[in-house]
Amino acid sequence: MAALPVPLPPAKMAAVEKRRPAVAPAANFPDSGRTSVSQAVAAAESEEDFLRQVGVTEMLRAALLKVLETRPEEPIAFLAHYFENMGLRSPANGGAGEPPGQLLLQQQRLGRALWHLRLAHHSQRTAFNNNVSVAYECLSASGRKKKPGLDGRTYSELLKRVCRDGGAPEEVVAPLLRKIQCRDHEAVPLGIFRTGMLSCFVLLEFVARASALFQLLEDPGLAVADRRVGQAVLDTLEGALSAGDLATAPTHYLEAGSRLGPDNLARALDRAAAGRRPSAPMAREEFLEKAAALFIAKVKPVG
Repeated sequence: MAALPVPLPPAKMAAVEKRRPAVAPAANFPDSGRTSVSQAVAAAESEEDFLRQVGVTEMLRAALLKVLETRPEEPIAFLAHYFENMGLRSPANGGAGEPPGQLLLQQQRLGRALWHLRLAHHSQRTAFNNNVSVAYECLSASGRKKKPGLDGRTYSELLKRVCRDGGAPEEVVAPLLRKIQCRDHEAVPLGIFRTGMLSCFVLLEFVARASALFQLLEDPGLAVADRRVGQAVLDTLEGALSAGDLATAPTHYLEAGSRLGPDNLARALDRAAAGRRPSAPMAREEFLEKAAALFIAKVKPVG
């Protein structure tokens, strides 16, 4: 007669139950999981497409490239200013001939164009040219039903604002503006626009350095300089600019730079001071006008 199985103690029974492989209950988990993942992927793609379609992706990319190109001391403040003015570039915002707010919109565009033009020094030629192109697009944007273009009136107004904001006396920059301005009705291509902006910024820097040079020559008590000394410096400047006209080789650039070096200027001043005849004073305004005229003579007129 077979022996009956002995029942296991409760503790051992619990241990056996723990060792048994767990069988997952039947459920629809795999299908629902795949569905939720697919929906998440579709949602992500939809959001990415939306950002691309409305231009946000390209706008952020352009902003980051501008930060890398300009490398401002305060990038966050730079980006805040950049996005604050971003809407003014859109052609949908209207343009010349649009009803109400035309004048205000034009002033906003001029202000934004000036902001772009000042982002990089003109010596940083690639960055400066890029900013000039952006400023040109900003000013030439028109309504949706109009072709873009920049007229001479807007171009001339921007030239005046660049010079005025640069702090140069009006009588000093007026001869340059007469050479590079266009008629109000004329269409201004990008090449002319770039040349005009570059000429203004270079002249402003030239005048600023001439002003600093005159400060070294003037009598602190009279605020004037000896005419012989002032004319000697102007002659040195003219010689350097003339040498720059032939700067097709590195040696000519070095020659033009050496003529404005401290040693050459010191020799010119010594020769001027050696004169025994009395000399009339030269005021700052006269010195700056004559110095600017030397530069402006090298600028080719528009057209």
